[in-house]
Order: sequence, then C-alpha cells, then structure tokens
Amino acid sequence: MFDDSEEVFIELANAQRLDIIHKLREGGKNLSLLSKELKYTMQEVHRNLNRLTNAGLIEKNSNGTFALTTFGNTIITQIPSISFLSRNKTYFSDHTFGDIPMKFVQRIGALNSSTLIQGLVAVIEKIKDLYTHSNEYVYGMIPQVPLDIMETIVSVIQMQKIRFNYILPKQALVPKRGKEMLKEVKYTDLLKTGMVERKMIDVVKVGVILNETTGLVMFPSTKGDTDMSNVLYSSDALFHEWCQDFFRYNWIKSRSFDEEQLRVV
Repeated sequence: MFDDSEEVFIELANAQRLDIIHKLREGGKNLSLLSKELKYTMQEVHRNLNRLTNAGLIEKNSNGTFALTTFGNTIITQIPSISFLSRNKTYFSDHTFGDIPMKFVQRIGALNSSTLIQGLVAVIEKIKDLYTHSNEYVYGMIPQVPLDIMETIVSVIQMQKIRFNYILPKQALVPKRGKEMLKEVKYTDLLKTGMVERKMIDVVKVGVILNETTGLVMFPSTKGDTDMSNVLYSSDALFHEWCQDFFRYNWIKSRSFDEEQLRVV
C-alpha cells in the first residue's frame, strides 16, 4: 500500500529537487532561470526536472516553463512538518506532543520557523520580553505562575492597558507574594472591567503564551510534566496562528476560574 508513497519520498530525498520545487512555488520558471537562481548547472537541473515530472510533482507548460502540479503543490505543504521534526529530533527524543488534538499535530509544520530557547532563566526573560512588547493583548496557558512573570504582566496591563486572557490548571502553583501583589494593584478591578479574563482547566500539558505578533510553545517531557525550561519561540505568522488557534481551542473548553483550587506556595 506504500509503493506510491515510496516513489514520492525517493524524489523528495534530494536537496536539489527540494530547492527546485520550492523555487517553483514562486511561479513558473524555465530551465535556464532555475539554473541561474539556484546556482546549479543546467545539466543537473534538467536531470532533476525530468525526475520531478515523472513523479507527477511538476509539469512543463507549452511556453517551456515548469510549474508545480496540484499534487506537487499539496505535497510541498507537508514538507515543513518533516523539516520541523527533523530539526528538533533531539528535543523530541525526551519530549512529547502531550494531549494536543490530532488536528494540531497535523499542523505541526507551522512551528518550523521556531527557535529553541533553553534554560529556565532564559525562558522567563523571553516571556517577560514578550509581555513588555505587547500592544494589544497577551494570551497565556501555563502550568504554574512564577513571581517574575506575575510582576511583569501586572505592570504591563496597568501601563499599556492591554487585554490579558489566561488559563491555569487546577492545583497550579502560585507564589504567596504574587497573590499579595495582586491585591495591592487592585487586580479585582481589572477583572471587573474585563481587561483581565481567566479560566481554569483540569491539566495543562502543552503551554502557550502569545501576544499580537509573537508566541512560544512549551511541550511536556516524556515524564509527563510541562517543560518550562525548553520552549519553542517565533514571530512567524504561521507559528503565531498555530499558537492562537491552540489557545482559543482550550479557552472554549475551559471552565470558570476557581481560586480555591490554586496552590499558594
């Protein structure tokens, strides 16, 4: 049943052929233009154009230009997923996708532009930077709330008047000083005005934080706990859209917030 798939994978298992089909995504091009733009010899490009044509990924038009077929255009949308997993195979040797729905796994190629931020201190600084450079909103879903992050988001909300929506799991760890700080800044007033909205969910395995342009994702380790010390970060539009859709999916299925279920430490 995989004979046809094998043929396609064989043709895609070549950097030059991948360069060609990505270049053709820009529009039809002839042999000489492809050779010039890709800096390959015309003989090499001609040979690989024939292979891609025979595989049904591209076709030659009557004017001598080559273009992606419907099949080729569709196949190329799947390459980012393979690229993302290949680039991050070490990361995913001890991390999983947790409990995210298959529809988000199937779109995992949207995270292909991400950079891996390592180390809890570096991650917290990146989150604080994301908050500080927000102009419209911040959405967040994380398993616990470090004090540094609480201080930054409250300051940003007060100064810039951005919206803040967040989801916490029941039994989330919240620092005692953080709760005291919220009282001092009249956090309940922000809740009443709608500047801050919050919900609760049973458990957070995959965390996500984003503003209007940038996002980050944290996946769980193979032990099952969300790894806040290794996150994927990007300002790419597709990455941001994945984060936004994932947050909204969880926002819809979350329930009303219950402070009594938090763990103050």
